[in-house]
Amino acid sequence: MSQQADSSEQWEQSLIDIAVESWRFSRLFGKVASKLDAGESGRYMNQLRYFQKRVEEGLEANGLKLVNVEGHPYDPGMAASALNLGDFGPDDVLLVDQMLEPIIMGPAGLRKQGTVMLRKVEA
Repeated sequence: MSQQADSSEQWEQSLIDIAVESWRFSRLFGKVASKLDAGESGRYMNQLRYFQKRVEEGLEANGLKLVNVEGHPYDPGMAASALNLGDFGPDDVLLVDQMLEPIIMGPAGLRKQGTVMLRKVEA
């Protein structure tokens, strides 16, 4: 592999790492902001949405995209590992309850697998 290709991979990996940490921070910031009174909360939530939009734009400019599958039916073939999959039976219908790390896709496909927690769909 050439030094330029190696440098490009390191650069992309750094961008992915920053995007994942930004995503985690955004989730935490959103939880904290939601506990504030309505006037303050609205202002901080607007700032959070702006920050998330800027991160997404930066990723898109480099051919990357964050994918959040929260609330979607769980499929064993999805690009996310489920930490609590062993808690369920083979016939259970499962939903992605929480994304712990987002999936990151690039032009050539999966760049980083996500991490999820599942919950059983109650009949």
